[in-house]
Amino acid sequence: MNTKTFQKIGGFSSILLGLIYIVAFIVYGAILDYPSKEASESQRLAFLSDNYLVLSSITFISYVLFGILLAVLVVAMHQRVKDGFSNFSLVTSAFGIIWVGLVIASGMIANIGLNSVLEIGIDNPEKAMTIWTSVGIVSEGLGGGNEIVGGIWVLFLSIICLKGFFYSKSLSFLGLLVGVAGILTVLPSDVFKEVFGISQIIWFIWIGIVLIRQPSE
Repeated sequence: MNTKTFQKIGGFSSILLGLIYIVAFIVYGAILDYPSKEASESQRLAFLSDNYLVLSSITFISYVLFGILLAVLVVAMHQRVKDGFSNFSLVTSAFGIIWVGLVIASGMIANIGLNSVLEIGIDNPEKAMTIWTSVGIVSEGLGGGNEIVGGIWVLFLSIICLKGFFYSKSLSFLGLLVGVAGILTVLPSDVFKEVFGISQIIWFIWIGIVLIRQPSE
C-alpha cells in the first residue's frame, strides 16, 4: 500500500473518529436513562442488566473500535509530518500510540467488568456494585476520566503542523485548543472535558477531509 492510499485511509478513519464521538454523546447523554444517586444497588444492577447490549456495544465502539481507528490515524499523521521533524514527530507519535493502548484497555476492562458484575449480581448485588465502582475508577483512570495523553498528542502534532505549514493555520490553532483542553482535563472541572470533546469532533473531521483531499506522496 502506497503512502497516498494510506493517507486517505487515515482520513476516513479520522472522520469515523469524529462520528464515534457524536454517537457516544447521543447514547450516553440522551438515550441511556441512568438511575439517580439515591437508587439502590438492586436498581443500579437492574439498569446494567436491562441495558447490557447497549452499554457493551457503545463501550466497544467508543473505546475499542475508536482505538483501532486512532492507531491508523496516528501512523498516517506520522507519515505526513515526519520529514524535517523526525525526532519531534517520533515523540509525538509515541504519545499517540500510548493513547491508543489506554483507550482500548479502558474499553476492554469496562466490558469484561460489566460481564463479571452481572454474574456476581445474581447472588450478591451489593458486592457486584462495589466491584462496578472499582471497574469504573480503573477504566476512567486509563482512558475516560482525563485526556492528558491524547491532548499532548494533538498539541505536539499541531505545533509541528504550524511550524511545517502542513495545514492551514486555522486547523493548526484548533488543534492547539484541543490539545490544551485535553491536558487541562486533569483539573476537577467538566468544562475542559466538554471543550476537548466538542472541539476534537471538529478537528477529527477537518483533519480527515484534508487527508482525503490532499494526501502526501
